[in-house]
Amino acid sequence: MTRRGAREHLRALQRALPPEWIAAASAKIARRLDQALPGLRSASFAFTWPLPGEPDLREAASKWVALGAPAALPETVKGQPLTFRPWTPASAMRAGVWNIPVPDTPETAAPTVLLIPCLGFDTAGYRLGNGGGYYDRTLAAMMPRPLAVGVGWSHAVLPSIGPQPHDIPMDLVVTERALIWHRQKPGLQPLTAPPAVGI
Repeated sequence: MTRRGAREHLRALQRALPPEWIAAASAKIARRLDQALPGLRSASFAFTWPLPGEPDLREAASKWVALGAPAALPETVKGQPLTFRPWTPASAMRAGVWNIPVPDTPETAAPTVLLIPCLGFDTAGYRLGNGGGYYDRTLAAMMPRPLAVGVGWSHAVLPSIGPQPHDIPMDLVVTERALIWHRQKPGLQPLTAPPAVGI
């Protein structure tokens, strides 16, 4: 299957997901993130405002912010790495590219953990996104590089995404059923670190 075909197939699966299933599965992902990254409660992190059918981590992000973790949301500028803007549940928002909400502030952030949505992913840690290359461009540009945590649904696993030279693998992929580590980062290790839990 081509990347284009895989994206079309996975988008169709996302569109068919019931809202109540998304809510319950998103809560499971948040619990797995708490288990895998206890340091997330004090780390600076970025998450994404969910597109339809994607995992929704807004409630979990609000909880981590309440515990003292600085949060950010990405702003898309076409052809450029993402810009991260500080966010709290009280932030004023504005419509960004594709009408995705962005904090209405000129301030920027440099998160140490990125929670990155995966339309699909493979067991080598490579992520299939929506095709814009924004996160690959961002990870290549950020120094020091943040911990890259892919977030997606267990049914979105692929044998391979057919990685290209610009593709950057995730350090960890988290689904409602799995934690799959590909690389460790000091200070944010999981409580236990099995190489994979059943997808």
